[in-house]
Amino acid sequence: MELEIKGVHFTVHDDTRELITTKLEKLEFAAEYIVDLQFTLTRENPDFLAEVKLHLSWGHSSVIKVRSYDLHEGITTLIDKLDHKIRKERDKVTDHK
Repeated sequence: MELEIKGVHFTVHDDTRELITTKLEKLEFAAEYIVDLQFTLTRENPDFLAEVKLHLSWGHSSVIKVRSYDLHEGITTLIDKLDHKIRKERDKVTDHK
């Protein structure tokens, strides 16, 4: 799995990168399905827009967005939504086999 994290209008600090990688550990069940994840964290005063682009091995792509006043809270919510999306897509694919 390839992981990219970038910030727009601010610098992404190491603690934020560490939070993302720590939260992504709950997606280990799908590591073989995920081709890459591209996180874009945008500062839009007074809040943040957290976005992730997901690419799965069978060609499915999704974009998930969360707007939050607190960046770390937004990242947690975003990864929860990402987890739900991956489980849903994985179940669709395994149901059709």
